[in-house]
Amino acid sequence: MKLPSSQEMLNLDRSAIEEYKIPGIVLMENAGLGTVLMAEKELGSCENSFAPIFVGPGNNGGDGLVIGRHLHQRGCQPIFFILINPDKLKGDAAVNLDIVKKLRLPYHIVDDVNRAGTIPILLKQFESRGLPCFAIFDAIFGIGLCREVTDHFADTINYINSPALKGKSPVISVDTPSGMDADTGEILGACVRADYTATYCCAKPGHYIHGSASWTGKLDVVDIGIPPEAIHNASISTELSTSKNVKNLSLLLRRKKASHKGSHGHLLLLGGTTGKTGAAILAARGALRSGAGLVTLATPMTLNPVFETTLPEVMTLPLQASTGGNLSEKDWPAIEDILPNINGIVVGPGLGQDPSTAKIVLKIFHEIACPVVFDADALNILACHRDQLQEPGGVRIYTPHPGELSRLLDLTTEQIEHDRLEAANLGIELFTNKRHESILILKGVGTITTNGRQKRFINTTGNPGMAAGGMGDVLSGVIGALICQGLKPMNAAVVGVYLHGAAADILYKQSGPGFYATDVADMIPVARQNLLFPKLITRQ
Repeated sequence: MKLPSSQEMLNLDRSAIEEYKIPGIVLMENAGLGTVLMAEKELGSCENSFAPIFVGPGNNGGDGLVIGRHLHQRGCQPIFFILINPDKLKGDAAVNLDIVKKLRLPYHIVDDVNRAGTIPILLKQFESRGLPCFAIFDAIFGIGLCREVTDHFADTINYINSPALKGKSPVISVDTPSGMDADTGEILGACVRADYTATYCCAKPGHYIHGSASWTGKLDVVDIGIPPEAIHNASISTELSTSKNVKNLSLLLRRKKASHKGSHGHLLLLGGTTGKTGAAILAARGALRSGAGLVTLATPMTLNPVFETTLPEVMTLPLQASTGGNLSEKDWPAIEDILPNINGIVVGPGLGQDPSTAKIVLKIFHEIACPVVFDADALNILACHRDQLQEPGGVRIYTPHPGELSRLLDLTTEQIEHDRLEAANLGIELFTNKRHESILILKGVGTITTNGRQKRFINTTGNPGMAAGGMGDVLSGVIGALICQGLKPMNAAVVGVYLHGAAADILYKQSGPGFYATDVADMIPVARQNLLFPKLITRQ
């Protein structure tokens, strides 16, 4: 599913109007009618009820006027609260206001003089007639909002959210909850907390990042008549990772009956140091559970017994010179010897940042031709050598959480979280080079995967139960294993993030929070089978 930015959506509207000759007022009519149909699907008939509709400037306000008219057609009494001077409504919105006036539907102006305090007085007139409130419609601001919400707009939004109003009836937002940045999900001062959002043509990036789900409520994409050809041909850089498109990216994971361990790749994992062996164990477990044919863990000699007793299915490469609990550059020849048999590498989980270890990380970065996943301490090492990031030896996948990306970009974590899409753009620019593909995965709510080539995916799986140590270690192993099984690195990244979250969703549904990263790794096979062969799954 494509997720157009506010500018990309405006371009889509323009394309429908100018290239396909669909009048803008037709699109507005479809939007308003589609919202009413969605509301009745969710809430039942609106007959013999009333509905407050909050109307703002521009086409979003026009959509609200159309909604009111179609509610009226169905026996619901709309009452419009117009938050601007009605004379300032232009174009299609002004046409619909004229229709409302001709129908003599009630409307009231809310501005800096007649502020939100007048709203409850007017609504009580309807309640006194014994009419129930069907729903509250928020058509104040649309996807173009990019400034802080203040004055009577903020007062009105706060009133909509108050128990006095929202406590009585569900709130339905038009296109996006008023006060939310449609591109980033950021809350711009005050924001309507919707129970339902009817968004038009396509969902928007802001609906899926920045923890915005609690503001959006249940999201419904309403078809307003923009031709599929226009959407297909549009330059839209962001997509949503859904089961449908992720399944299409992962078809190579379906196994032939005659397959064997050599058919599914050999992953080399470099990680683990004294006190951090668990991170490497989790990465290896994630790789095994994701279907890697063979996994070899390169580890300091002193730590080798830990891994051999904990991971019987993993081969180890005990490094003779790495006796102090950290990988030593003296063991580079031993690592080089195994490389001809390797299809992918994961480096970083529990690795530590010893100077000798850093030299190994940089050698891998510059000299190894096969795809490499850099996670955790490996990212922190790269952050200390940013002058060398334009010279990778092959495809590189980077999996930072906001704190790790903040060190790479010299930004605060708060700045990263403020605009996650832009932070991902800045991160991939740091690694982009002319010779090899670079892929960045910014972990968090709505994990973003991008290769910097006008392609970004926002993930839809995952839950608050994943707020526990070791989850990222498992993810790095999952991605490495998918590369070894033949997925293109970008596809492996998108599919890996999706499966990782889907496994956690199964656990969250079963028991709520409290599951471990190990549990997520062990649930990967079920998530994978759910994705590829959903009809065969009986265990939930």
